[in-house]
Amino acid sequence: MGEHLGPDLFIVKEVTVQYKGGSFAAFLRRASEILGPLRAFFEKTGNDFTRFNYLGEWHSHHSFALIPSTKDHKSMLGIIMDREFGAHFVILLLVAMNGNGALLTDLTVYQPSRVPYKGTVDQTS
Repeated sequence: MGEHLGPDLFIVKEVTVQYKGGSFAAFLRRASEILGPLRAFFEKTGNDFTRFNYLGEWHSHHSFALIPSTKDHKSMLGIIMDREFGAHFVILLLVAMNGNGALLTDLTVYQPSRVPYKGTVDQTS
């Protein structure tokens, strides 16, 4: 979950970890597990959805290239096209550590009426 700081600028405020579902090489999204943390986050931030909101999904590609898979893309498109979910955008953040312990990232932004595009991650904060 994150805070909107300005045009196309967000800061990650909280992260959830899903411990069940998927395998070494596949992530299986369990949307039901995010509902409790989302409700708590929204309550804590005063239900100010224009400033604080769900940002998207992330998972580790610790043994694979930081390139979204076909399944990753299909999952994210399913989320953004789900009118019931009501998202205006979602992000897919892939993370891995290099041999020196530095965090490597790849970020893709999905919006209902646009082709997915690359975003950037600023790790200075």
